[in-house]
Amino acid sequence: MRPELLIMAAGMGSRFGGLKQLEPVGPSGEKVMDYSIYDAKRAGIERVIFVIRREFENDFHQQVGSRFTKWVDVAYAFQEIDLLPKGFSVPEGRLKPWGTAHAILAAKDTIKKPFIAINADDFYGRNAFKALADWLSKPAQPGSEQYAMVAFQMANTLSANGTVARGVCEVNENGFLKAVEEYTALEAFEDGVRNVQSDGSVIKFTGMEPVSMNFWGFHPSLFAHLEELFIDFLKERRQDLKSELYIPFVVDDFIRTGLAVVQVLNTPDQWFGVTYREDKEFVVSCIQKLVDSGEYPHSLWS
Repeated sequence: MRPELLIMAAGMGSRFGGLKQLEPVGPSGEKVMDYSIYDAKRAGIERVIFVIRREFENDFHQQVGSRFTKWVDVAYAFQEIDLLPKGFSVPEGRLKPWGTAHAILAAKDTIKKPFIAINADDFYGRNAFKALADWLSKPAQPGSEQYAMVAFQMANTLSANGTVARGVCEVNENGFLKAVEEYTALEAFEDGVRNVQSDGSVIKFTGMEPVSMNFWGFHPSLFAHLEELFIDFLKERRQDLKSELYIPFVVDDFIRTGLAVVQVLNTPDQWFGVTYREDKEFVVSCIQKLVDSGEYPHSLWS
């Protein structure tokens, strides 16, 4: 059974200043997610679910989704701010949905197979898709829930144009994730990487640390556990108008409570993405080099 691909594309790109998911970066006008879908198709994936906001469904379908219907089965799930469990309502003043965990939960009625979950605006590379698709295609072993992730080297995931948020991973000797902690202000600094905390203190890293780039492999059993954790989150933090439930936090909770084990897979590919508008030129250059080397055709879908 080959897995499905879930693409989280509901973010409005607040730091980028618009719908960065729809920005062309390839030589024939491809978006970043075009390359993800192309790599997923090469890895044997035949169904793609886009998690979007209903308000730009038509634009998204016309500019993105309709382009892939000849190549993969396309479906949609909608991450709306009022998509909440029974008994909860949106607090006054809340303007945005509830984070990446909420985005995945929005697809619970659409996904029926093991699936890869990714960001729409991140470039992960061919090897990452193959490694995780192959892992998800194997029969699950008895015992705890089993998930997986592909980790990237921290120094290879930074932006020259501002700070970034990353889930920093602790991995045991057997290649399983021990913990993941979210840092929201990582930037290159001297001979490494630093994160300036909200209280002004500084945490330093070497840059070699494995980080989560939201490249996860899950089974549909995730949704029941995720909904329970989301309810707990809403009870505790619903009135915080900017609070979000991140997938690294969810996975970390699963590991700490013994609910799941998470295999960490590695890839030689370099991650890159468009966090800030100024990042686009760098992404365009990187993709052009991959096209010139023969990794991708000049036009992906011709």
